[in-house]
Amino acid sequence: MSVKAVNSPAPMSEPMPRGSCDRWRGNAEIVLDLSRLLSRSLHPTPTGVDRVEMAYARTLKRLIPNRLRFGAVHPTGLYGRLSAQAVDEFLDRTEERWESVGGSERPAEACGHAMKQCWSLRPQAIMPPTIPRVVLQVSPHHLQHCRIVASKLRRERARFVCMVHDIIPITHPEYTRPSDPARHRRLLQTIDAFADGILINSNATLEALLARMGAPLRRRPMTVAHFGVDIRHSPPRPTAVINRPYFVCMATIEPRKNHLLLLHLWRSMVELLGPGRTPKLILIGRRGWQNENVVDMLDRCPGLRDVVQELPQPPDADLRTLLRDARGILLPSFAEGFDMPFTEALAAGVPVLASDIPVHREVGGEVPDYLDPIDGAGWRSAILDYAAPASIRRAAQLKRLGRWHPTSWDTHVQAALSVAEEVIAC
Repeated sequence: MSVKAVNSPAPMSEPMPRGSCDRWRGNAEIVLDLSRLLSRSLHPTPTGVDRVEMAYARTLKRLIPNRLRFGAVHPTGLYGRLSAQAVDEFLDRTEERWESVGGSERPAEACGHAMKQCWSLRPQAIMPPTIPRVVLQVSPHHLQHCRIVASKLRRERARFVCMVHDIIPITHPEYTRPSDPARHRRLLQTIDAFADGILINSNATLEALLARMGAPLRRRPMTVAHFGVDIRHSPPRPTAVINRPYFVCMATIEPRKNHLLLLHLWRSMVELLGPGRTPKLILIGRRGWQNENVVDMLDRCPGLRDVVQELPQPPDADLRTLLRDARGILLPSFAEGFDMPFTEALAAGVPVLASDIPVHREVGGEVPDYLDPIDGAGWRSAILDYAAPASIRRAAQLKRLGRWHPTSWDTHVQAALSVAEEVIAC
């Protein structure tokens, strides 16, 4: 993990109670904003941002149990504190759904769960601070709404530390929905106006941020910390046996993830080898936006029917099994802020074929095999090589995997706590 700090924090318009610097350092009350997880109560499978917020909740409870509080912007629009007992039950139930239920959950069950959680996590009163207070927000939820953030910080009388996951809607607007660039600019304006400290998930994201926001960003602590990896030691759940070599692609189906390259490759391999000799491709992730060409191929291309399988919402237990037995994970994305499936696969000992973009090099080092995201011939050659039982390239990567070590969530969250301490220091 690399760290970069930028001098002193920006002042708050309504300062918190202060004593001497020595007295307060390391004793701040941390309020973790759980708005994102609460807003996702209907969904039985997580996004990457959901997993980050969950990891923070679990890790902070272990590291600073006596100084940790929870708050959220409720789906009703009100901000308030959350009952600690209700949060514990909510986190447990949410992880259970992720682990074992996934897309098999019936809509009525999902609605019932969401209604129960919205009631149990209804906003509660905020007591005045007796020690310095820092609101920590690690999702982009509601950050584009300046008034909501301002109201939350006024009520908490707190400093503010938040995370920038990426600025892809600004750097690569062609891969996003038309409304995303303007929304993301508003998000960055809110961060500039209110953030006393900023967390960033990669040096690639930091460089993109400074290239476009270096002047407007006032000098304040900015720390780069790679996301941790949640390594589960429970055994994978058995799934149906796949009787041929297969590859996994884990990503929402959207233009930036470059699924179209893979589908064209698979169609060409079927034409060359026939469906029986073509490895299988398993697409894990829901259908997103602006993906008409990909959807047309998935729904209408006869050559892909027997060799490409969509699994939009598998439970985590099934996902671990699919990863364990795969010949490799394919990540041909054009742009990423971090790419959690990339590190999750490496931590699980699964070979990775990834696009040659800066953040993949930063996180994976020399372990994966990197390819240009538009080099179709190179991808096809690598995929066919890795599919072979005696693949030399795959064996070489498996050997390199032994030298790769993931960042732990403890290490990542401790970096966030260091930023919180810095922003309250005089």
